[in-house]
Amino acid sequence: MGVETRQSAGAPAGRPRGFDTDEALERAMLVFWRHGYEGASTAGLTSAMGISTTSMYAAFGNKEKLFRKVLERYTEGPSAYLARAMEEPTALGVATAILAGTVRTTTAPAGPHGCLGVQSALATSDSGQEVCDLLAAWRNDGYSQVRERFQRAVDDGDLPPRTDPGLLARYITTLAHGIAVQAASGIGRDELQELADAALRNWPLS
Repeated sequence: MGVETRQSAGAPAGRPRGFDTDEALERAMLVFWRHGYEGASTAGLTSAMGISTTSMYAAFGNKEKLFRKVLERYTEGPSAYLARAMEEPTALGVATAILAGTVRTTTAPAGPHGCLGVQSALATSDSGQEVCDLLAAWRNDGYSQVRERFQRAVDDGDLPPRTDPGLLARYITTLAHGIAVQAASGIGRDELQELADAALRNWPLS
């Protein structure tokens, strides 16, 4: 049964039917996550959301605007482990939480494998340049959060004074993105966690 409900009697012609916006966004997120931005067709999105194309445009705008809303939902939901990782008391704890969160989220049995933000950026046409730029900014924001956190760790003496926080943040975020790509290709959770553990064995000590 779709999320769209029957239009109330007396409603003006052409008015979008009422539906559960949160549920529709959740379903759209899964479509984008599974197929990427280019691979998610409007027909596939509206079918999964249980609404008409007219309702989708009225409620969310075009496909790009819908994707922007979905990316916000993904950031606050499945990808929220990044924000939580920033609260770890040590830089090593931050890095461990980021990689563990990446492995956990990208290999969840009940959802699509991989990362919505990474998968959607792997194949975009010229018409999808704005989405490509959006995703680049999204990934860079994550990197910036990690870099700033590692800079605090240097300032606090948690990391050696000669540590380059930008380089270390790039290392962790690049590894996280690589884990997401491997997860999407079918590599299992245990193997990816072993990879994450191995990557942190030579962590710089203060």
